[in-house]
Amino acid sequence: MDLSGLREEYGRGGLDLPDLAADPIEMFERWLGQAVEAGVHEPNAMVLSTATPEGAPSSRMVLLKGIGPSGFVFYTNQGSRKGAELAANARCALLFPWHPLERQVRIEGTAAPIPDDEVEAYFRSRPRGAQLGAWASDQSRPVASRSALAASYARVQERFGDDGPVPVPPAWGGYRVRPEVVEFWQGRPSRMHDRLVYRRRGDGWTTERLAP
Repeated sequence: MDLSGLREEYGRGGLDLPDLAADPIEMFERWLGQAVEAGVHEPNAMVLSTATPEGAPSSRMVLLKGIGPSGFVFYTNQGSRKGAELAANARCALLFPWHPLERQVRIEGTAAPIPDDEVEAYFRSRPRGAQLGAWASDQSRPVASRSALAASYARVQERFGDDGPVPVPPAWGGYRVRPEVVEFWQGRPSRMHDRLVYRRRGDGWTTERLAP
């Protein structure tokens, strides 16, 4: 397959320093709202990249489930590969790929576990099937077959029944990523893309433009 000719010419919009909000969280919420309004599929889907202490990286898609002045929140099995890597090396990166808008947001920061009460409140809001699945799946561990996974789910379903509360699994939790660098990328014609970056400086932020 020849991929050399697969390309798009970008030109939906532009981004300049005067367009930026006072801080990156406000700017991110503005762009996220526009992605929702535009009907982007799963606009809260983000690529989470982690690394071992030796620097071996890995990436996967997760869902953003909270945003505020303190950072970006997601939930997962803390015994998974990403959980193990974050426990050993809390530095990570996030990427929001909003292709239909010719935009992306890149975030570099540090992840920290969120309090148990926040974890429980979010877990209670999940569909019951997702709650049961969190118990049934030993995330990132080898499993013999799909039928073995289905059998595990059936055992959990029998254990907790069809109603009543499902407790939070012991290994299940959440993280808040405190951003240090946030880049807003807008595609532009002739690959002259707009790249505007916030960098944390003490209690505030500096901004600059990067060459594409």
